[in-house]
Amino acid sequence: MKVAVGPDPSLVYRPDVDPEVAKDKGRFRNFTSGPLLDRVFATYKQMHTQQTVDFVRKKHTQFGGFSYKKMTVLEAVDMLDGLVDESDPDVDFPNSFHAFQTAEGIRKAHPDKDWFHLVGLLHDLGKVLVLAGEPQWAVVGDTFPVGCRPQASVVFCDSTFQDNPDLQDPRYSTELGMYRPHCGLENVLMCWGHDEYMYQMMKFNKFSLPPEAFYVVRFHSFYPWHTGGDYRQLCSEQDLAMLPWVQEFNKFDLYTKSSELPDVDTLRPYYQGLIDKYCPGVLSW
Repeated sequence: MKVAVGPDPSLVYRPDVDPEVAKDKGRFRNFTSGPLLDRVFATYKQMHTQQTVDFVRKKHTQFGGFSYKKMTVLEAVDMLDGLVDESDPDVDFPNSFHAFQTAEGIRKAHPDKDWFHLVGLLHDLGKVLVLAGEPQWAVVGDTFPVGCRPQASVVFCDSTFQDNPDLQDPRYSTELGMYRPHCGLENVLMCWGHDEYMYQMMKFNKFSLPPEAFYVVRFHSFYPWHTGGDYRQLCSEQDLAMLPWVQEFNKFDLYTKSSELPDVDTLRPYYQGLIDKYCPGVLSW
C-alpha cells in the first residue's frame, strides 16, 4: 500500500535558492501553483508552532530506545517504496530511488570515498518515522535549533513562529537562548525529524563510519546554517571544519531526482558490501 506523505517542504519550496537556478536544476520538483505553496506553508506553520524544547525532548525519549522495528539497512531502503509522494506532479517513483540516485552521484564524483557513497544511501532513511505514525511536520522539512530565537534564513521565519510557546519564554527567545556562545552544534538540540532520528539511530547501532558521515546525516537539512549562513554564534571550530562536507553532500541531495531511474538490482550488491563493512546485520530502528 502506498502511503502519501504530501510534498516534502524541504524540496518543494527553497527561498534561499535562486528561482531560476532551482527551476533549471530541479525540474522535477517545480511547484508553482498557489494551493501547493499554501500547503507547504501550512506544513511549516505546524512545524514552527509545535517544535519546542519540550516536544523535542519527548521525541528523544519516545524513539531513543529504538524499539520501533528490527531490520537491515536495505530493508529500510525498501520501506521507502511505500513513501511515494502522490502529490508530486513530475515523478511517481518511490523515494527509495532517490537514495540510490544520491549515492550514485556521490560515487561518481568521489570514487575513493566509499563511506560517502553509503551516506547517500542512508541520509533519508529516518523518513521511516512516517510509517511509525509521525506527522509530516515532525519528519521532513528544513531543520533548525530549538531553545533559541529562529534566525532570518529559516523558511517563513517572519510568519510561522508567532504561536510557538518557546518564543514567549525568556530562556529560549534570545539569539543564544539556552546555549553558550560557540558551544558547538553537538551540544545543540535540533528540531525533531528524519535527520536527528537517523543520526541518533546510527550512534545507537554503533555504525563504524567516520565523524563526517554522522555530521552529514544530522545536518543535511539544516539549510539556515549550511546555506543561509546563520547560527554561526553556536558553532565551534569543529563545526566550521565540517561545514564543507555538508555543503558537498547537498550538491547531490537536492538536484539528483531524475526520470532516468538507477538499476537498483545491479547496485544492491555494491551497497550491501558497504553495509557489511560499516553497519552490518539486523539493526534497531
